[in-house]
Amino acid sequence: MQALFIGQTYIDVTFITDHMPTGDEKHVASAYAVSFGGNAVTAAFCCAKLGIVPDLISTMANDWLGRMFQDMAAKYGISIHPRKVNSSSLSFIMPKDGKRAIVRCRDDEHIHPFPMLNLKGCRALHVDGHQPDAAIHYAKLCREDGILTSLDGGGLRTNTHELLEFIDVAIVAERLCEQMDKTPEAMLDYLKSRGCRIGGVTMGEKGLLWYDETGAVRRLPALPVTPERVIDTNGAGDVFHGAYVYSYLANPAKSWQEHFELARAASTFKVQRLGNEAGLPTLADIEAITREFQVSA
Repeated sequence: MQALFIGQTYIDVTFITDHMPTGDEKHVASAYAVSFGGNAVTAAFCCAKLGIVPDLISTMANDWLGRMFQDMAAKYGISIHPRKVNSSSLSFIMPKDGKRAIVRCRDDEHIHPFPMLNLKGCRALHVDGHQPDAAIHYAKLCREDGILTSLDGGGLRTNTHELLEFIDVAIVAERLCEQMDKTPEAMLDYLKSRGCRIGGVTMGEKGLLWYDETGAVRRLPALPVTPERVIDTNGAGDVFHGAYVYSYLANPAKSWQEHFELARAASTFKVQRLGNEAGLPTLADIEAITREFQVSA
């Protein structure tokens, strides 16, 4: 095990349409994609695509969607440690004008306790707050063993405040700021107060506001993708997380500025593709994005 990711599994159905039917209407979408979904799950697939394959504790149902997900994970060589639920979770996503509307159908009633794993060799843990009991259990273990812990704070969970005490790198979304009634700057102060060594807030086209190991606040602007090239922003944050975890594992001596720059290029690739799987970059894709925007700059 090189890294462990913990999250909620979704199957994402993403479609583009210029009209949402109501009543007895019917309408044909102009494009669609079906892929794996979920915050930490998508991040795990991104890390695997870049070249370091993690283990994944994720929800799993014994239905055809669950078997579809197992096939997807097998394609990337990801070892799944399933936590059983009765039915698979689905997300229906409609991207439009740089935003995305989402309807979720979720089963997070776990039938069994989370699996107990041997962490020998593990160098990073990434959680998204789903499966809160598993997240805090492994965050504590990893903190004790000096293993890097990372959190995708996409929203407020039942034990977010407690969990942050054991997180080294906390990158949260503006949505969490809204839920906690904090400005992005105040959120950075809060993350510092919880002991997070690195903290940040992702703000879409406004980039990343973050602080480094010294506490110095920095801004990493988003790359200037023109609006007509932005197809699907859903999953861009998940790809960002998966890419910086990969960068840390591949080059632990690099600075977090460098890790986040690689992740920024990865998420820039994602927003130009429909669906999570199509939006996973290779290292060559990241290099191409970096070259393109360095030239334009």
